[in-house]
Amino acid sequence: MIQPLLVFSDFGILILRVVLGLIVIAHGFPKITNLRGAVPGFEKMGLRPGIFWATIAAFAEFVGGIALVLGVLTQFFALLLVIEFAVILVKLKLKPGTRLVGGYELDLLVFAAALILATLGGGALGLDSFFGLVIY
Repeated sequence: MIQPLLVFSDFGILILRVVLGLIVIAHGFPKITNLRGAVPGFEKMGLRPGIFWATIAAFAEFVGGIALVLGVLTQFFALLLVIEFAVILVKLKLKPGTRLVGGYELDLLVFAAALILATLGGGALGLDSFFGLVIY
């Protein structure tokens, strides 16, 4: 462990939160703005009823992404993303013949980043900490 770098850990968590939040907002925005249009894709993937799963994914990605950027209820929304991306990886991506590169690397990275935030929380530079919503 490089001790002098520990003073920057909250900045590292902030950057992770913001970047992950922006990525999932970008993926959730089309679902939020055209929920009915997302339904056939979910049903084609075997996730039925499609309207239910599209709504859950839209909420987790768009609302959760905004929450991550702001650092509000970070662990809750990160946990939603962990669950969502675990399902994506297991049910849709990790199939024989699927390549990591050009296949599921982004999904795996989102899963890992969300897992880190679910376990560590949003850090001292989020609204959770500002409003005292963090239990130490």
